[in-house]
Amino acid sequence: MLNKDPAPLLALENRSAHYNGLTALSGITLRIQAGERVALVGQSGAGKSTLLRLLYEQQADEAALVPQDLGLVNALSVFHNIYMGRLHKYGTAYNLLNLIRPQRKEVEAVRAITRSLDLEEKLFARAGELSGGQQQRTAVGRALFKGAAVFFGDEPVSSVDEHQSRDVLKAIVDRHETVVLSMHDVGLALAFTDRIVGLKSGRLVLDRPTRDLAASDLDDLYRD
Repeated sequence: MLNKDPAPLLALENRSAHYNGLTALSGITLRIQAGERVALVGQSGAGKSTLLRLLYEQQADEAALVPQDLGLVNALSVFHNIYMGRLHKYGTAYNLLNLIRPQRKEVEAVRAITRSLDLEEKLFARAGELSGGQQQRTAVGRALFKGAAVFFGDEPVSSVDEHQSRDVLKAIVDRHETVVLSMHDVGLALAFTDRIVGLKSGRLVLDRPTRDLAASDLDDLYRD
């Protein structure tokens, strides 16, 4: 008997999505296996964020997420914002203790995350005082600290310079079994994922392994 492919970790079958009477996605069928690193690419408004959200909803209780709006608490420090990635793992009393007096064990664990994201010197700076790129790296740090097997990122390096973008993406792919990213930078998508899903006007028009693609193969996604 032939072995069947394993059940996909994430799957959509002929899914569409509509907002305010407009079609955001139309007839999307997509399967993603555990262990894949997938980039969703296409023009602004092509439906990348909507598709990412539909996929994330299937793993929301387990996966880590960096949304476009970041979801930081600006009045709290980088430490506290990153520590929030593990609030679900501890009791209320321990979490309150770390809010008032961060424990050395947790500080060192968060410090290791900030070191990989070039944020160590900002560990106890308020998130609201950071630059846009530093805030984005803090949101990535929170997701990394969660320790999930699956990572979703909606343009997670859009405010970070190219050199730091590569460091951040490396940290993401090194720490997660499965990665799904909405990305506008085609070069980074090709460098850090193994599969490209291309969207145009809400439709899936390309789904190929990264190894088979060059940046020029994606040009049609960005032509009106």
